[in-house]
Amino acid sequence: MEFDDLSHRVIGCVIEVHRALGTGLLESAYEQCLAHELARNEIGYMRQDPQPVQHKGVQLDCGYRIDLLVEDVLILELKSETQLTGIHEAQLLTHMKLAEVKTGLLINFNVTKLKDGIKRLVL
Repeated sequence: MEFDDLSHRVIGCVIEVHRALGTGLLESAYEQCLAHELARNEIGYMRQDPQPVQHKGVQLDCGYRIDLLVEDVLILELKSETQLTGIHEAQLLTHMKLAEVKTGLLINFNVTKLKDGIKRLVL
């Protein structure tokens, strides 16, 4: 599957969840509902995928978890914030570097128009 097709399908799932739930829920609720929507659309994913940090040849579990890793090529970082900041982008970039995944979507469900809440990052 090409990335553009995958990205399009994932964003369709995100829109469906946002349309059904609206704004104001916890990030964890959106994550669980989006995981269900991805599964319904036969899109492979892993939830809360742990990402160890390499330090001097040792892998250390420092608590980094990817919200959703889709088809091993796309990271979804989900938020439910009044406004996204640079720290949210930095968090997604950190996940992308640790997982060696080149593309990520930062998705904020706490917006009226979902197009205003999606940002694509590429390493």
